[in-house]
Amino acid sequence: MWRFTADAVDASVPQARHAVRDLLRRQGVPVPDDLAQALLLIVSELVTNAVRHAAVLSPTLEVEIAVGAEWVRVAVEDSHPYRPTALEADHARTGGRGLLLVRELTREAGGVCDVEHTASGGKVVWAALPLKPVPLP
Repeated sequence: MWRFTADAVDASVPQARHAVRDLLRRQGVPVPDDLAQALLLIVSELVTNAVRHAAVLSPTLEVEIAVGAEWVRVAVEDSHPYRPTALEADHARTGGRGLLLVRELTREAGGVCDVEHTASGGKVVWAALPLKPVPLP
């Protein structure tokens, strides 16, 4: 498991994405290209949400990546107590669908995602994806 702290600023979004990508490569984690792209988009969305919606109460955020034999899990933790929910698609809106996207990418990969409160009163939003492709029904 690897964990790093980032400032809750826009520049942290690409930094977190690149850090996760580089970490997976350095560690030789067998992530297929399509899964890696989904994982990096999930990281971008989770960090973006923390920057946009939690920075007022959480000037820093924690990004965690954990790898098991059959899965990879990414999580973003902040100190803001608000527990977000995924909005439904509203084509008139230009934003606000990040968690919906995370939920759908995770579901398509055969994984799970959730939002949990932390002991310190903040929250952690996470997604766990299987490293092996899930057969289509």
